[in-house]
Amino acid sequence: MKTLLLLLTLFTGATAFAADGGYLFVTFKGEATPLTEQIYFGLSQDGRQWEALNDSKPVLVSKRGEKGVRDPFILRSHDGKKFYLIATDLSINLHHGWDRAVTKGSKSIVIWESEDLVKWDEPRLVDVAASDAGCTWAPEAVYDEDTHDYLVFWASKTRSDKFAKHRIWAARTADFKTFGKPFIYIDKPNDVIDTDIVRDGGNYYRFSKDERFKAITMEVSPKLMGPWQDIAQFSLAKLVGYEGPSCYLLEPSTPEKPATWCLLLDQYSKGTGYQPFVTTDLAGGQFTPASGMSFPFHFRHGTVLKLSAAEYDRVKAAYAKK
Repeated sequence: MKTLLLLLTLFTGATAFAADGGYLFVTFKGEATPLTEQIYFGLSQDGRQWEALNDSKPVLVSKRGEKGVRDPFILRSHDGKKFYLIATDLSINLHHGWDRAVTKGSKSIVIWESEDLVKWDEPRLVDVAASDAGCTWAPEAVYDEDTHDYLVFWASKTRSDKFAKHRIWAARTADFKTFGKPFIYIDKPNDVIDTDIVRDGGNYYRFSKDERFKAITMEVSPKLMGPWQDIAQFSLAKLVGYEGPSCYLLEPSTPEKPATWCLLLDQYSKGTGYQPFVTTDLAGGQFTPASGMSFPFHFRHGTVLKLSAAEYDRVKAAYAKK
């Protein structure tokens, strides 16, 4: 008897699909050259052992705006018909200086669309930030089950308070072409950046970098608009020198065992790229360092997408080393 394909609903709110394939990683390499600040793909069958695609060369390149893209995020549309890839419009290599990037950077994000993860539309630059924003960093998106649209969020400093601190701003969209008015989504006493949100059951889980302690926070809420509560027992709350949290379902639950979630944290302080942590109790926030994971190069601030078997085969055929 053939193995029954496991049907699971993606926790970003996408329509259920046959998740019997592997995983796609979207990332960038750094600011060493103009091409390292572009989009790179990684592929894995088990979400642990990763291989570089396209011979470790960029898969997508933006010549729009600042002509660089960082912090890429990919998601499957709620109806399952297409994929959106969004990224920070920023090139440190070409334009130099983080001070400039924070106060005089782009107000836009770069957006690609695809129906098959192989043929991508030309990137478009979409202005989403407040008119006095100095930057628009690390955009991500999540489908809102209550409002039936997407909440797109990012980090900005603004001129109105003399660029005092980063806040997480957000805007709503139904099609990633037209966006609503930006509003403050997360405001902490200190800078907050790099927010990542996943959905499990009836709750959303939110990871952010709080610059007060240079550490990651974890919150929970039944609604995207809150109220949000800190998960006090989050085991990585005192781990410093990390940013760019990215959480994904590593192994779905079975009657015999709970689901396993992986939280990737970019160890920017040592330049070592993503370090993995796992838990079988997402609500409890008890993550431990993961073993048995390998990356072909230092994967940086990016995201993981679960694939069907057909999607995995198609991506591998298109981008695997010839």
